[in-house]
Amino acid sequence: VSKPGRRVYTRASEIPWVRSGMGIAILSTPKGVLTGQQARRLGVGGEVLCYVW
Repeated sequence: VSKPGRRVYTRASEIPWVRSGMGIAILSTPKGVLTGQQARRLGVGGEVLCYVW
């Protein structure tokens, strides 16, 4: 998860599954703010903002 002093970026192929699919990752991508599942489907990576489970 990104913090003000340490940004965490990930590729579409490396977006983590949260709680074996029971949770979601929220990413800021060039296509806007997306869930991990949407970003994987579109093939875009970005900055990991948070995880929700």
